[in-house]
Amino acid sequence: MKHLKIFDTTLRDGEQSPGCSMHINEKIELALQLEKLKVDIIEAGFAASSEGDFNSIATIAERIKDCTVASLSRALIADIDKSYQAIKKAVSPRIHIFLATSPLHMQYKLKMSEEDVLKRIEESVKYAKTKVSDVEFSAEDASRSDRAFLAKAFEAAIRSGATVINMPDTVGYCTPNEMYSLARFIKENVKGADKVDLSAHNHNDLGLGVANTLAMIEAGITQAECTVNGIGERAGNASLEEIVMAVNTRPYLYNAETRIKTKEIYKTCKLVSNIIGVNIHPTKPIVGANAFAHESGIHQHGVLAKKETYEILSPEAVGIPENKIVLGKHSGMHAFAEHLADMGYHEISGEKLQELFGEFKRLCDVKKSVSNKDIEALLTNKSLEKNLLYSLENFVINCKKGNAYAAVSIKCGGDAVKTVIQDGDGPIDSAFLAVDRIVGKSFVLTDYGVQSVTEGQDALGESYVRLGLEGGESVIGRGVSTDVIESGILAYIDAVNKLLA
Repeated sequence: MKHLKIFDTTLRDGEQSPGCSMHINEKIELALQLEKLKVDIIEAGFAASSEGDFNSIATIAERIKDCTVASLSRALIADIDKSYQAIKKAVSPRIHIFLATSPLHMQYKLKMSEEDVLKRIEESVKYAKTKVSDVEFSAEDASRSDRAFLAKAFEAAIRSGATVINMPDTVGYCTPNEMYSLARFIKENVKGADKVDLSAHNHNDLGLGVANTLAMIEAGITQAECTVNGIGERAGNASLEEIVMAVNTRPYLYNAETRIKTKEIYKTCKLVSNIIGVNIHPTKPIVGANAFAHESGIHQHGVLAKKETYEILSPEAVGIPENKIVLGKHSGMHAFAEHLADMGYHEISGEKLQELFGEFKRLCDVKKSVSNKDIEALLTNKSLEKNLLYSLENFVINCKKGNAYAAVSIKCGGDAVKTVIQDGDGPIDSAFLAVDRIVGKSFVLTDYGVQSVTEGQDALGESYVRLGLEGGESVIGRGVSTDVIESGILAYIDAVNKLLA
């Protein structure tokens, strides 16, 4: 079987999805999780697009040891230089160059002739090759390009030193039959195609992103570009978890296998969901809450008799934790650490373990029972807390019909605690306004939500806010508590810290 490389572009293409921007600490956290997931390539960003992207790519390139780290570049010398500077310290660096090849894009966007495009491809790939040995060339809008010209473009890239040739369905226009045909055409008609990796990058505008990618894998491509939870521009990208589990479940159909640690899939999907503040839909394949739920009596009977009657893969295979009571208030730190390891969190130790154990003990004091999902929520909430400018010390809410007052105490910087009493339209509004007064800035709240982690009146509440400064970029803040007002305040302060860091 061929090895299918998984090229994850969650940090680049996924982040371009409206409302899915990530803080640098979140990008690093996700990159480290992608490394644990064992993706082959992490596209860490577009270095020339902003100073923030450049810095996060550079940091990820230094931290990641077991994956190739790529930076996207237009077919411009300045972009390639920026990408090289960002990834030069990576163990395995890649420069990913793209240029459109469809008549539509060449005429109206690039305003370049076919000859000009071929020349630009040669020049840019040759230049990138002087910087790194691994160069990918993507023909933007390949699926709507003239095939004869597309073959010339790919041959020019290969002659100039490209090691990967990518044929994107940039606008999600094509069907599986068409993408299978395109992959076979390139494989059979482009000189040197057998010496490089052939890659798929399919968008999901018609809901065919994964199907198109699987068709191209069947046709013989050796790299699949995708994102966690399928996030991305417009309707998103082909979903990493769906591609991987389709290949994993039907390896002989696709004659392929990946190196993905499938038990890390759920953890990765949940992390992305929490970072961007977008819940995983219940019917999402592989990781949705309903993916392994059976309500129909016929289905329940079949599954109880033999799981394979209605389950083609098990929740354990993708790392979905069983929601059962496992620890209590009398459990010790050793048992807690052992249980974290059983859940797949082997790396937690030292000071971080002590902090999490303290949070766990506090949760045991207010909850009748603590489940794996509760522990998972605590882990997610604590994973990104670093060098906080502000932290919640205490709060008191007083409500009566038509009025609400919040007394909020926040630790600012070192040990100084500042308290403000503020009225508002409700407990959340008054608490958020109190935080604004303490910080000394007026923030723009564009979204706020809360959901329960488990069932029952004592369930943990997971809150998120989308917060920004007037005219500036917004960030996602998260908070977890059995008190939904406290979780909201924690989420708001988390967002404030990200904005002001």
